[in-house]
Amino acid sequence: MDKKQIYEGVFLPDIIKWGRITNILGLVFAFGPAIVLAVVFKLVPPASAILTGFISIASAVGVLWFVEPMSYFPIVGVAGTYMAFLSGNISNLRIPSAAAAQNVAGVQPGSEEGSIIATIGMSVSVLVNIVILALGVFAGTTILANLPENVVQALNYLLPSLFGALFVQFALSKPKLAPIALTLGLVFSLLVAQGVVPFYTTTLVAVFGTMFIGIALYKKKLI
Repeated sequence: MDKKQIYEGVFLPDIIKWGRITNILGLVFAFGPAIVLAVVFKLVPPASAILTGFISIASAVGVLWFVEPMSYFPIVGVAGTYMAFLSGNISNLRIPSAAAAQNVAGVQPGSEEGSIIATIGMSVSVLVNIVILALGVFAGTTILANLPENVVQALNYLLPSLFGALFVQFALSKPKLAPIALTLGLVFSLLVAQGVVPFYTTTLVAVFGTMFIGIALYKKKLI
């Protein structure tokens, strides 16, 4: 079998099988405390309270339940999607790790090779994340309490810096699309800040707007 046949006939079926199993188990464990409270201790909130809580969350971030999987899938592939939504910290850890691994390995996002390399990069990030979290649980509070104030304030810029580095990495490989993505992101970030559009519009327009413009430019042979 060639690489494509191995990827589609051997790798993907196993990934889908175990991805479904682990994500269902994650769902069960996530609702475990609530199930124990309801079944063992008979503590069940009224249906109206559950419905109100669901509506309040869904109205704020519900659109991301559809936008994020479609946005991240081209970078991380099938295996990475299962792993990312099970382990969490997608935008600030998993995607940068996947992108960095693909860049080092010299593979393209969206390809079979890119999907496998992204999976490896994200797997390493999960292991490192667990180690760091364990250290943070035992020593994080003490360390932060003894850091200078200016260092603590500087930590607030870690995530924007990470996103900036990630953007530059992709911009170098797609220089004609980078200004388009940046312009869409900046314009809609300003509109969100002014209260003109909802906060999730920036991600929606920046991701899918850049995709559609990129497809149009590709069809016109401009990229």
